[in-house]
Amino acid sequence: MKLGKNDENERFIDENLRRVYEQTVDEGIPDKFKDLLNKLKEQEKNSGQPE
Repeated sequence: MKLGKNDENERFIDENLRRVYEQTVDEGIPDKFKDLLNKLKEQEKNSGQPE
């Protein structure tokens, strides 16, 4: 069965999207975002305590 031009294009797009997604996942979370998340968690924890 011969692939049509649209099928080839879709396969090319799928492969590239998959590659970019995998690269992004492998990068992980930058330290500055981890720090911000930790600060938000700390604020949440402190706001629930009576002063």
